Amino acid sequence: MKNVFIFTIIGLLFLSCKPEEKRTDYIINGNASGVYNGVRAYLKEKDRTGRERVVDTAVVVNEKFTFTGKVDIPKPSVISINSVNGNLNFMLENSVIDISIDKANISQSQVSGSASQTDFDAYNQGYAKLKKESVDLQNELRNIHRQLSSGSSEQLQSKKDSLTNLFIAAQKKQQNYPLSFIKANTNSYYSLTLIEQEINKKNANIKDYQEAFNNLNSELQSTSKGAGIKINLTTLMVAFEAKSRVDIGKIAPNFKAPTPEGKTVSLNDIKGKVTIIDFWAAWCGPCRRENPNVVNIYNKYHSQGLEIIGVSLDGTRSQKDPKQAWVNAIEQDKLSWTQVSNLSYFLDPVAQLYNIQAIPAVFILDAEGKIAAKNLRGNALEAKVKELLAL
Repeated sequence: MKNVFIFTIIGLLFLSCKPEEKRTDYIINGNASGVYNGVRAYLKEKDRTGRERVVDTAVVVNEKFTFTGKVDIPKPSVISINSVNGNLNFMLENSVIDISIDKANISQSQVSGSASQTDFDAYNQGYAKLKKESVDLQNELRNIHRQLSSGSSEQLQSKKDSLTNLFIAAQKKQQNYPLSFIKANTNSYYSLTLIEQEINKKNANIKDYQEAFNNLNSELQSTSKGAGIKINLTTLMVAFEAKSRVDIGKIAPNFKAPTPEGKTVSLNDIKGKVTIIDFWAAWCGPCRRENPNVVNIYNKYHSQGLEIIGVSLDGTRSQKDPKQAWVNAIEQDKLSWTQVSNLSYFLDPVAQLYNIQAIPAVFILDAEGKIAAKNLRGNALEAKVKELLAL
């Protein structure tokens, strides 16, 4: 009997010294001081586009509420409370998370217990600091402008130039901050979230974010979110490369296509001191309305080195005879320059090479074949041609 007692004590000691198992779910303890009993609190999740979806509801009792559940990986989430204005954005992960609600400004509520939340807070604090720096410089510049409007001086002008340079640098630093944070935090789940958010923004540099993703640790990349981001990056990279291929300053890609007579002509065959690539179609009303202006420009500057090659995107299903419609439009609009088309609508290989999403679309090339401007019309188009011809 004595031996049984001893073994029992040893067993209890062994169990009490056993390491605590890693938590596999979350508990959110909300302290909602000043919020009445019965008011509902909502836990929402955000998708990659920022849209919210309610995943759980709790009732405030004695100024407290609780959410429990489980997430695969840390993710951006939101808490809102009826009768309290605004939302609280935070990072939800499988841990005990304590939240002290600031009823006056819920976005300033205190969140603790989440490692990814620590990174989230660090990012927001860093971004806010950079934003304040930009705003302060902008206010200083406005003050200098007001002083200059009352009377200029060499000292004020010099200060204005210096502040302008500092403001531009501060804005650039603020713009690059998400990428800088990701590069400095390759083990952070919030870095993964940042990549997901930033690549869906207009004009995001997909190449830089793909490189940043590839530098994250392998554990982050292999998560379900990481796998999804990798697929999204691959898709976006294709579109990014198509767009950047015809950015201003790039050499215009050469192409070959048939004329109405069936002769194959390339861009390199017709380049001049200035070259316009004009994407249009017989069915395109805005294109046809712009054609008289292009005719006028061609007639004025062709003898001085201007060349034009028209690329028609005729070939829609609604056209009974796309080629005849194309030829008729050339004659009716008096387009005397080189015309080519594969009669494949927007599937035309030249249109795809130049990432054409809508027409009319115009590319203006300089004497070296570089893209100097895009999508100019009317007087702006003529002014650019004159500038490149140095007239």
